Amino acid sequence: MSLSEHEKFNKSVVEHYEKCLETYGDTHKGVDWPKEQDVNTRYQVMLDLIYFKKDQSEKLSLLDFGCGASHLYEYMQKLEFSNLKYSGLDISDKFITLSKSKFPNNQYYNLDLLKENSKLPTFDYVVMNGVFTEKRELTFDEMFLYFTQLITKVYEISNKGFAFNVMSKAVEWERWDLFHLPTDLLIDFLTKNLTRNFIIRNDYGLYEYTVYVYK
Repeated sequence: MSLSEHEKFNKSVVEHYEKCLETYGDTHKGVDWPKEQDVNTRYQVMLDLIYFKKDQSEKLSLLDFGCGASHLYEYMQKLEFSNLKYSGLDISDKFITLSKSKFPNNQYYNLDLLKENSKLPTFDYVVMNGVFTEKRELTFDEMFLYFTQLITKVYEISNKGFAFNVMSKAVEWERWDLFHLPTDLLIDFLTKNLTRNFIIRNDYGLYEYTVYVYK
């Protein structure tokens, strides 16, 4: 994806999610998740990246990549994930401003990793909830290129591993604006370019799957 295409896509994504926030406020619909009952399921699956490996380290750093309104952090507070130091990243100024107003003691980053990776430290774990579920106006090939470029960068900044979710191909119908990624294409990229150490989770009842990639 060229720089101009990348910037056009980012602009489209930011405008879409900021419109959701303006319409629905600080809610699950404000970050474009349609069903409230599914939201906590996704949060737990993302955090299982850490506990699936039974990582009991005394203190771990976690980057919520595409943090939106920091709803993952709110979920963590309810369940007292005391060994995780949370940080958030988003390309939207409005969502970062909202998150900072809610949680001023957290570290937040307002940047595009594909352009400004030098400003970002490394983290033990990175979670990317909903970052790749929508492709908007991109073709599948354009979205796949964006996806591979970004997870390659995330692999570099994660010390232990990262998680992301995409839409499943095992559905009755596909939406044109969603990113339905075949697992064979994903596996081929991961094994040839990043690692063979990964887990694909398709066991939590939604029309998507989550991937844990470990160092």
